Amino acid sequence: MSREKVTPYHFLKLKREGKRIVMVTAYEHVHAKLADEAGVDGILVGDSLGMVVMGYRSTLPVTFREVAHHLRAVLSASPRALVVADMPFLTYEVSREEAIRNAGRYVKMGADAVKIEGGAEVVDKVEAMVKAGIPVMGHVGLNPQRYLVLGMRVRGKTAEDGLRVFEDAKALEEAGVFSVVIEFTTAEVAAEVTRALRVPTICIGSGPQCDGQILVFHDLVGLNVSPPPFVKRYAEGYEVFRRALASYAEEVRSGAFPERAHYFTMKPEELGRLEELLGKRRAGPVERSSG
Repeated sequence: MSREKVTPYHFLKLKREGKRIVMVTAYEHVHAKLADEAGVDGILVGDSLGMVVMGYRSTLPVTFREVAHHLRAVLSASPRALVVADMPFLTYEVSREEAIRNAGRYVKMGADAVKIEGGAEVVDKVEAMVKAGIPVMGHVGLNPQRYLVLGMRVRGKTAEDGLRVFEDAKALEEAGVFSVVIEFTTAEVAAEVTRALRVPTICIGSGPQCDGQILVFHDLVGLNVSPPPFVKRYAEGYEVFRRALASYAEEVRSGAFPERAHYFTMKPEELGRLEELLGKRRAGPVERSSG
């Protein structure tokens, strides 16, 4: 496999060539290394880390620094894949200046692009970031950062809502995004968007007719015990890890671990010298006569 670094240009090229794009959401060094060795095209450092890693109830509490922390971990794996940093709630909505500043900080850290949620309401922020030289990935359909207003529901179940998703995606393309994530949207709407856009669509829970797919690492390997309904589990990681930890606990308590292969010993002559030194120490200092 070529080790040429993947860039936003490669995503556009894959779309033109009719080749599917593979992305994974990952939050740390080992997971990023595994994903990259498996040959994914892109790694998203998602604000979903709030629920997956931190145990928050939503993505809303996630901060700029939390994403930055996990971005550093992913970048430490030096992935060939495109690395996209998610912009958390209220890091880009307030003003174009703030959007550029925060996105620029992620890019200066080493991110290849940033992702923001929203459609027509954020196009001015997208335009500003792109003009500043920052590649932007859009995100339509279900927007977890806006769940208090829009709800956590499948988008595009009605013609009117499908049109809203379509128009949001078109607005983002016109603003300059290099790709668009479509989340938890009916397959028919996602297909229409994919056919209409020149930039690739990366779907999660939105059907097979997109230009690419993305799943969260923890979900696809079975580490999340309550994954979203659109997830396919490719392994039962939670049970594998649980059994390994239970075996470890049992062996520690029984004395079976550590075995001889798991610790180191001194040479006999060094052990003899240690015992001699310890003997002198235990004997304590010799008292001197005052006479």
